[in-house]
Amino acid sequence: MSFELFLARRYLTARRKQAFISVITSVSILGVTIGVMALVIALSLITGFQEDVQAKILGATSHLMVSDLSGEGLRNYRELAAEIGRIPEVEAVTPVIYNTVLVLGPARTAGALLKGLDFEEETRVAGWLQHLLAGKLPAPESQEEIILGKDLAASLGVTVGDPVNILIPSGRLTPVGLLPRTRTFRVSGLFDSGLYEFDSSTAVVSLHLAQKLFNLPARVSYLQVRIKDIFQAEKVAEKIYRLTSPGIYITTWMELNRSLFSALKLEKTLLFLTITLIVVVAALNIIASLVLMVMEKTRDIGVLMAMGATARNIRKIFFLQGAIIGVVGTSLGLVLGLVWCWLANTFKLIKVPVDIYQISYVPFHAKPLDLALIVLVTLTITFISTVFPSRRAARIDPVQALKYE
Repeated sequence: MSFELFLARRYLTARRKQAFISVITSVSILGVTIGVMALVIALSLITGFQEDVQAKILGATSHLMVSDLSGEGLRNYRELAAEIGRIPEVEAVTPVIYNTVLVLGPARTAGALLKGLDFEEETRVAGWLQHLLAGKLPAPESQEEIILGKDLAASLGVTVGDPVNILIPSGRLTPVGLLPRTRTFRVSGLFDSGLYEFDSSTAVVSLHLAQKLFNLPARVSYLQVRIKDIFQAEKVAEKIYRLTSPGIYITTWMELNRSLFSALKLEKTLLFLTITLIVVVAALNIIASLVLMVMEKTRDIGVLMAMGATARNIRKIFFLQGAIIGVVGTSLGLVLGLVWCWLANTFKLIKVPVDIYQISYVPFHAKPLDLALIVLVTLTITFISTVFPSRRAARIDPVQALKYE
């Protein structure tokens, strides 16, 4: 151990007559600890919320939607799906039919989005279909089975095995005009995607049945494309454009949710900058502590310099004092912040309204990159705060320091 580090530790830990300096040093460590802890919790909260909402949105929808500009639906969709499926980045391509309907249950009536899916293909990639909350998926050729989102089923007052009536807007022509069609289905299962907006407004039938209901015998509303890396969506979209005809329109998940994720990213940046001010305040305490330390140890500095210590040695002693305060405070804050995140996730401490935030509790996800940034910024601030006191200590004249001793 170098004598500079030995003296720095000695000055910080040994009892001194001026206990006030010890208090300021403790406050400095506490300030850094609280600042780092707050940064870890805040960034973990925003990251966890963003990743959880993103996972649930993309779990219930697609990464890219390939549709037809005419609005009449995609023709030759099987051939198009096969071409898109040959792109290396693509994981799965599944056809979808959808339309707005009115669902009549025993308790109440609710508007819903009726989707037709190829269950055999969709189940391979959609977790919410792989693990139904109750019941089972409709049979591929079933003409009367339907699955509902759990929140939609709750609002209708139905469960597995109960009948529901579906009012389809595209009706039939009668002597009294165009009348909507009504079809009775049996609820075969309930799903829970974790996304309230989806679970409260979606009903699903087989693709074959949906084509009959909406008079689209050889067409689909769109193809939903899932890719291996969701952040390659725009690159994959360009490749699909080169494969398809000019009448095709592609929407990525980033375009659909741009405002939400942009707001979350901005909020994360603002939180980081705001809470960093706590660390800055702690750094001011470090400066005050070291300046008072220099004043108290003026005679000691004079003795050291008279014995051959250089100005560089003196600067290093007081720099190491500030560095020890920064490292100890940062380490404690990092540990306490991670412990808090673990407790909050384990016991789901922070509950939020699911109908507003799409999640029932706030998750905390601490990313290694965020933690590294917190440590880097905190240590940089604390190290900079030692520059003035250490330079002031190095400028002390040993003759003046020992003149009256």
